[in-house]
Amino acid sequence: MPNSVTDPVNFAPYFTSRRVYFESDQSLMDRIFELRYQIYCQERQYLPAINYPDKRESDEYDATAVHFAAFNLKEDLVGYVRLVRPDAHQPFPFQIHCPNLMPGVTLSTPTDSVEVSRLMVHPNYRRRRGDTLSGVSTLIEAPAAAHDLRDKSPQILLSLYRQIYNFSRINHINYWYAAMEQDLARVLNQLDFQFEQIGLKANYFGPVAPYLADLQKSQDRVEKHNPALMAWMKKTE
Repeated sequence: MPNSVTDPVNFAPYFTSRRVYFESDQSLMDRIFELRYQIYCQERQYLPAINYPDKRESDEYDATAVHFAAFNLKEDLVGYVRLVRPDAHQPFPFQIHCPNLMPGVTLSTPTDSVEVSRLMVHPNYRRRRGDTLSGVSTLIEAPAAAHDLRDKSPQILLSLYRQIYNFSRINHINYWYAAMEQDLARVLNQLDFQFEQIGLKANYFGPVAPYLADLQKSQDRVEKHNPALMAWMKKTE
């Protein structure tokens, strides 16, 4: 059993995640677009299926976004998330769909920020009553003790967040935006990834609100309350 920060506990033993390159991993990107179509067009009907005759959902952000996929031990695609970066022509997606910010909110510099977008878990891994697209439950549960997190926390979500956290550290990204459900924000805060609501709720692929996470504050908080989880998050494979 791991007994030091150099040999950390594995908080997602049944799943692995990795970056997917838009230009060179075309076969895998096609599988991702098919999963997105299955969830956004067929399951939830957030987007009209008729607009995607090839049964692959993609949009104008994909070419410049950073993509990550999660797999089970058989290498089946089980989850996905992307990081969207703004440019001179495109704001963050949440700025378009959730424009009403709370009084006094000041957005961070776009050059050191990304939006966590299209976070999803395959339907086969959302079998619990009340599971959301991200694989967390809408049912209120007491926060798990540190030694119980491996069993009680959403492993696919943690596996993906580990990847986007390390990408952000390496690339000097200090802030994450996300338009997400209240239940996902609750679970992330229980895990000490501190997201603060910065705007009003809107109907953007379901009822969501915009949130902001300061990565340094989140890192300090996780390191203080659950150093084993932080050690695993920092360990690159």
